[in-house]
Amino acid sequence: MANNAAPLEKLIEEFAKFPGIGRKGATRMAYQVLSMSDEDAQSLAQAIQDAHTRLHRCPVCQNFTEQEICPICAGAKRDKSVICVVEKPRDVQAFERTREYHGMYHVLHGLISPMDGVGAEQLSVKELLARLKDGTVQEVIMAMNPTVEGEATAMYLAKLIKPLGIRTTRLAYGLPVGSSLEYTDETTLYRALAGRDEL
Repeated sequence: MANNAAPLEKLIEEFAKFPGIGRKGATRMAYQVLSMSDEDAQSLAQAIQDAHTRLHRCPVCQNFTEQEICPICAGAKRDKSVICVVEKPRDVQAFERTREYHGMYHVLHGLISPMDGVGAEQLSVKELLARLKDGTVQEVIMAMNPTVEGEATAMYLAKLIKPLGIRTTRLAYGLPVGSSLEYTDETTLYRALAGRDEL
């Protein structure tokens, strides 16, 4: 640790700030950067700088964009009556890859987590509620991960949205294809049972 040159140690420390990256992973990444050509290292640094300075939150859905309004919000063919609420910008990409969802999105940039000091005021809840005022939106889909924080956030938002007369739904949670019933936890089995469809 102490025997690393100062610039290398600083690089390791910066990589270690990423979620899920420990000291070992950060050290590997730092050495990978050192093995790059000057041109590639400059290109990486420029890509980080550009992402940081040129991207901003879309004023409508809060997803990251380079344009004034993101291409999804600006898209004429999107169904403006449905909003899918997600935790992170990456979740939008996951839904878009399915090519099955054609509605709008809203990115919260986190979940309510009192243990981590994150309340509704730190998320883009005000912006979501503002979008629901003009009567265009008929359904809001809660698409958070099935965690304690995800459930708490979905319930909190549903309580705020229900009085507006807008249908609030959540993603069906069930058994993944190819899984075995005997190894499935009780909550997943219950959800799969509750969300069953007719054949």
